[in-house]
Amino acid sequence: MWLVAGLGNPGKKYSWTRHNIGFLALEEIIGRLGLEFRERPGYNICSGSIGDEKVIFLEPLTFMNRSGSAVREILSKNSIVHENIIVIHDDLDLDCGRLKIRKKGSSGGHRGVESIIQNIGGNAFIRVKIGIGRDPLMLTEDYVLSKFRKNELPEIKEVIVAAADAVECIVKEGADKAMNRFNPVAGK
Repeated sequence: MWLVAGLGNPGKKYSWTRHNIGFLALEEIIGRLGLEFRERPGYNICSGSIGDEKVIFLEPLTFMNRSGSAVREILSKNSIVHENIIVIHDDLDLDCGRLKIRKKGSSGGHRGVESIIQNIGGNAFIRVKIGIGRDPLMLTEDYVLSKFRKNELPEIKEVIVAAADAVECIVKEGADKAMNRFNPVAGK
């Protein structure tokens, strides 16, 4: 069994903001599978299959900095090993529209990822990082909550599709194959 969590902030005010790219990618996946979320206290959830694998899809609704409580709750109700958790989230250190998969590691300063690490007591879960870039003229807090610019939307829509493809690849073929296929080549 797998858990795929997309990170973001709840509410229309935050839809299509940079910090919500994890929600957008997760919604792409469940749309492909013909699933719909059910709202529960603290999160949206649904389950289905990717290939032969059962998957729980989760959108924490506790705001980014407290995402880990929803992940912990789902883990407490299901037998899912940390290595079968995939977290989709934004990454300021990747250029806008880039994608990178990591099997484990630190939070890299991402508060949603840090919340998950603290709540589940480990960092050995897979990350699908979606680049949102940086704007040196904006405070980080303002930038991550800003909407994508019109000229960025084509590449953002492409990377959302790529992130969904990457999650499917991870579940069906493993993280190493997905990393080889989706991670940027050095020098590109």
